[in-house]
Amino acid sequence: MKLMIVGSFFLLILYNLHMDDFIKVVETIELENYLLDPLAVVKGLRKAAGVDTPFIQHYLGYLSDDTEPHHLVIKPVDTGYITKVIKHRVTVLGVEEGVVLTADGTTVALSPLLLGIEAGLQSTPLGHVRGLYPLTLTKNLGLSFFHHAQSKLPASSSLGPGGCWDNVTAPQVFTLSGVASFATEALITGGMDGVIVGKHVAERTSRPLRLSGLLKEYYNHQLGIGGLDAAPALISQRRRTRFRKLANLPLLKRQIRRLLATYRRLDKDWKKEVKQKVERAKIEEIVNEGLKEFVHSYMDCPAIIPRCMWEAKPYRGIPTLLSLPLSFLFIHHTYEPSQPCLTFYQCSRDMRAMQRFHQDDRGWDDIGYSFVAGSDGYLYEGRGWHWQGAHTKGYNSKGYGVSFIGDYTSSIPSQSTMDLVRHQLAKCATDGVKLVSDFTIHGHRQLVSTSCPGDALYNKIKGWTQFGEVKH
Repeated sequence: MKLMIVGSFFLLILYNLHMDDFIKVVETIELENYLLDPLAVVKGLRKAAGVDTPFIQHYLGYLSDDTEPHHLVIKPVDTGYITKVIKHRVTVLGVEEGVVLTADGTTVALSPLLLGIEAGLQSTPLGHVRGLYPLTLTKNLGLSFFHHAQSKLPASSSLGPGGCWDNVTAPQVFTLSGVASFATEALITGGMDGVIVGKHVAERTSRPLRLSGLLKEYYNHQLGIGGLDAAPALISQRRRTRFRKLANLPLLKRQIRRLLATYRRLDKDWKKEVKQKVERAKIEEIVNEGLKEFVHSYMDCPAIIPRCMWEAKPYRGIPTLLSLPLSFLFIHHTYEPSQPCLTFYQCSRDMRAMQRFHQDDRGWDDIGYSFVAGSDGYLYEGRGWHWQGAHTKGYNSKGYGVSFIGDYTSSIPSQSTMDLVRHQLAKCATDGVKLVSDFTIHGHRQLVSTSCPGDALYNKIKGWTQFGEVKH
């Protein structure tokens, strides 16, 4: 027994809480159970992690016992890692377990992802996936909306929060940035992925040969020189775009209504609480309000990599709070770095290089931009929504400065990257009352003597609807 415990401890040290490490463990298990199909593997992983409730059984049935001829065999030394990486919980210290860091820089809860895949793998030939949304997303959303309403907390706290890893190269501990809801950001992200990948495997004409191959296909696609414009539709960098095509507000409302009815039947304590405290009309109001926040935060807004994830240094001095909403969006290019970044690690390295230049060479308090657009499908947080930047001299208090990584003197960013700023960031800002609805876009050169944002990019943004000439 002591050897087993010691072995499990060293396995946890050997393997990080990264999707790549989880995939390696899955590959090892698949080799040791080479006769089993992906459905048997994903069920076996769930059983090993102890993820099984009456609610899950309602949709996926009972897990088979160890006497089944196709039972997954997992070495005891692997079981500790499987449990830690799959079984979700939040500790009293605010550490979120059952989550992994992915290659694209996002944090994903594995349980809703694997439940979605399992539902997809055992779907009917017609592609109907029983319980796909409840197992992956709407249960967590519904419970979060309901408990948030009972707690009388501000609307924004019904979802999230996100958090920070202790180390993005070798992640072991993920600490939340605030009080956990029933739908943390990692649970929502894992749930969205569960819907996307579960739906995909259900609609494929043939089932995938290996679970590990399916996960690699989705999480480990390497972007080429064309960036997202030339990438497949089914990759994690396209998560929000893909989810918007699968789900809409009426669909999510229907799914949560059905979820709440099912959950009331299966959980007597929750049924009693709802009956005593909340009338049906009130539940409808709670769901509508919660979904409004979800759609804004996870379907309309782009994914933004927070400062802690690109390993930003602290702000020097005392930041100046912006007076919102602002009236302008100022477009920049970085010039140096001169090449578009195509991965989370490349973009993070570029962010750190720019912050060092701005702080150490120019003597600024922080990286100057409000946000920076990588060509990996993500925005990167600079000064953010609330703090005045140092991007457009004389106008820093009037607008957000958004820079595209690269030199765009003779070329333009990928269409996906420009859409990230022009459409998604702009809609997020106006809907969230960060920008006025009739905000104006300016190129940096219109206000300061500079060639920024490059001739090619400037000529492009001149055709954008919100572009405006400077009034002298």
